[in-house]
Amino acid sequence: MNKILTATLAAVIAGSTMGVATAADAQSRNDRQDRREQRDDRRDYREDRREFRQDQREDRREYRQDQRQYARWQQSQRRYNASRYVAPRGYAVRQWSYGQRMPVQYRDSRYVVSDYGRYGLRQPPRGYHYVRSGNDVVLTAVATGLITAVIAGLFN
Repeated sequence: MNKILTATLAAVIAGSTMGVATAADAQSRNDRQDRREQRDDRRDYREDRREFRQDQREDRREYRQDQRQYARWQQSQRRYNASRYVAPRGYAVRQWSYGQRMPVQYRDSRYVVSDYGRYGLRQPPRGYHYVRSGNDVVLTAVATGLITAVIAGLFN
């Protein structure tokens, strides 16, 4: 009976140590799995950032191409009839060119061409508008008056 009791006790102790060892193994396996998942998550996040940066690059490239489509100086292919042009007080009709600044007086609604579609002009980019100066139309920045493009001879 002593032998049986001793064998049983030894089996119980051995089984409990094996159970602890398997619990520790399972814990370490779970930790490794968690680290792998975290690494995968970081990798996915990194790929998302790369894709986002690539999208931004493509957007900038498209924007630059749109900006280039506005040639700095163009001769109008067609002429339109418009009312008589009167220059702002203190100014005379003159030739404008790319990079110059139009005076504030030209930002008045009498000179801004708001029905650009009627004259075969594309919609101006945000922050820009078309301004009539003599027989020409000038694309300028609303805030600064900086000239971006000149379309010569649009009006009779």
